[in-house]
Amino acid sequence: MQQFIEKYKDQIVGSLSGFDRVIFRGSLRRLHYGRWDQGLKAFVAHGMEQYLSLNGILFKNYQDHVKTISERLKRCTVEPLKKQNVPVVFLRDGQADKEALAREVAAERKLESGMVCVISALEPSPTFEHRGMHIIRRIRPCHVLYHYQIHEQVGWMHARIQTWFPFNIQIAINGREWLARQMDQVGLRYRKQGNCFVWLQDYGRAQELLNEQLKTDWAQLLGGFSKQLNPIPESVFERFRSDYYWTAFQTEWASDVVFKDAEFLKRLMPLLVRHGMLSFASADVLRYFGRKVNQSGAIPANFHGKLQSDMKGRQEGERVKYQMNGNSTKFYDKAYSECGSVLRAAETTLNTVNDFRVFRPKEGGPEDDLEWRVMRKGIADLHRRAQVSQKTNDRPMDALASVDDSRSIEELTREIQEPAIWKGRRIRALRPWGDDHELLKVINDGAFFLNGFRNRDLQQRLYATAADSEAERRRRSAKVGRLLRILRGHGMIQRVNRTHRYEVTAAGRRTITAVLTAARTTLRQLNQLGNAA
Repeated sequence: MQQFIEKYKDQIVGSLSGFDRVIFRGSLRRLHYGRWDQGLKAFVAHGMEQYLSLNGILFKNYQDHVKTISERLKRCTVEPLKKQNVPVVFLRDGQADKEALAREVAAERKLESGMVCVISALEPSPTFEHRGMHIIRRIRPCHVLYHYQIHEQVGWMHARIQTWFPFNIQIAINGREWLARQMDQVGLRYRKQGNCFVWLQDYGRAQELLNEQLKTDWAQLLGGFSKQLNPIPESVFERFRSDYYWTAFQTEWASDVVFKDAEFLKRLMPLLVRHGMLSFASADVLRYFGRKVNQSGAIPANFHGKLQSDMKGRQEGERVKYQMNGNSTKFYDKAYSECGSVLRAAETTLNTVNDFRVFRPKEGGPEDDLEWRVMRKGIADLHRRAQVSQKTNDRPMDALASVDDSRSIEELTREIQEPAIWKGRRIRALRPWGDDHELLKVINDGAFFLNGFRNRDLQQRLYATAADSEAERRRRSAKVGRLLRILRGHGMIQRVNRTHRYEVTAAGRRTITAVLTAARTTLRQLNQLGNAA
């Protein structure tokens, strides 16, 4: 995003890129092994059948066996937490906002670390059932347990386990929550608003801490959570060894740019949104995700995926999103505050990764047989996923650096067309398209650029004939004096030190130039500009 940052460097305090939300999934892959049976119109779970066979369990007793194991799992998971006075809440509505409920519990308990609560619910989940001579895979309502906690390393998080075979696990962590924990440990001060930082003591050091997250031993970290959720796998799978295989189900990689002036960002956002929606074509979206286009700029004929751009209004403002085959990148204004305002300059969400490549050996093959192969969902390719996400963030933001952010005529003239207070006195609004148009033309005269102008100079330009009496001269001088006060009150002119002369300010020059240029522009010229745009 260096082009974007360089363009607005005078307004930008700092930037930060790293993981936002990351959802991991753990599955006992050996149980899921099987094939599709055309006759049954179902997926036959040979792995589960083998488990039952090795444990001497008849298919007809499948239901009783898994129910016994499920009750045992729930008891071993929940009972120790109840003894620690951790609340266990059952939700009848599986669609209820569990995150909000858990945060309410944390606030009531005034927790800063440790287990917050366990939320129990029924949710549709992949499991197995006995049908005829086989065990097949199907989706059915299963009892799940959500463990919410403020973890000593990663901060606020939750982990969910399906208490029915095959005991799937989902773990959600947040890179920004994790970063806050890291900064607390090293004594780095910050201001947090929601899920972003509106001020950081040291952006460079904070970025280093975010980068350290990528060095995590993910298998060890996730394995520790799985032992909390499922403390009985060794005994259950004693005769059928099956370990959790971890995948990154969904990752969000966010790049935040912090602006020091909230009003500047509020003005810039509509321009970025308009440019992002009207200036980028489908081929551009393809490039953002690292895909090649034809030399003509057209989409290759062998691309059969889905490309989409859309805009959505949010409470804070508007966001623009680009999507390709289930993956997306978007930008939006994230937070406004007195100490800094955050533009979520880009946020790439990866759900399907088979469109990307990683330089790796074949799974199960020789370690030195390295080639560019399809990216896997497994945590082994998580570092490469971060690289791909950052590049996907960079491309649209560098493209947005070309936005025309010059001020419109409406913006330049809005304030001067409203009454103002100057030196404790109310002054009227200027009428640049009406009575004051000639006045603006006069003070913009090139003859006044070097030495400025006086009251008498304006009288000579504004009146066609000389004053025929002393009373008329005084009347004209007083009227021009009032006009000068109005111009000064609106910041259009300023007095030259130790003189009775005045000069047009830089802001006044821009406004006058815009007004006079617009007045000279014909309707035909405006139509030509509109067609060109």
